[in-house]
Amino acid sequence: MAGAVVRMEDRLDTDIDDVWSAFTDPLRLARWLGEFEGDLRLGGEFRARFFASGWEGTGRVDVCEPPRHLLVTTKGLDEPEEHAIEVTLAADGDQTILVLEERGMPVDHLAAYGSGIQVHVEDLASHLAGREHCDAAVRWDELLPAYQDLAAKVS
Repeated sequence: MAGAVVRMEDRLDTDIDDVWSAFTDPLRLARWLGEFEGDLRLGGEFRARFFASGWEGTGRVDVCEPPRHLLVTTKGLDEPEEHAIEVTLAADGDQTILVLEERGMPVDHLAAYGSGIQVHVEDLASHLAGREHCDAAVRWDELLPAYQDLAAKVS
């Protein structure tokens, strides 16, 4: 899968099973990420719409190893290429280390994807802490300049 890669790492103040559930339970996904219809188990296919970014498309679950590793391949409705979204979780005491990597986006959209993915990770942390998610448009605008600077350095 060619294209750019965005990698986020965060330490979440909850146990690994709680984070895994937030990524794989459609009812919990709807509280922080978006609407999901379909099968979120290994080999399953789904349709999704992400709230913060407005992304809409389809996907399939390629790897599902509870509670540590999830890999999905997605394709946006208006996108020619597929993207891979990989989530790796590691327990660290009563906290969880999250590594989220998205691969396959166009290099010229790297800054926009970086900002959007960070908004999603922040919304996950808010959900796990029992807080409301942010105003995605405002937060995305705040983050974009720093990601544009980063993208310019790797281009």
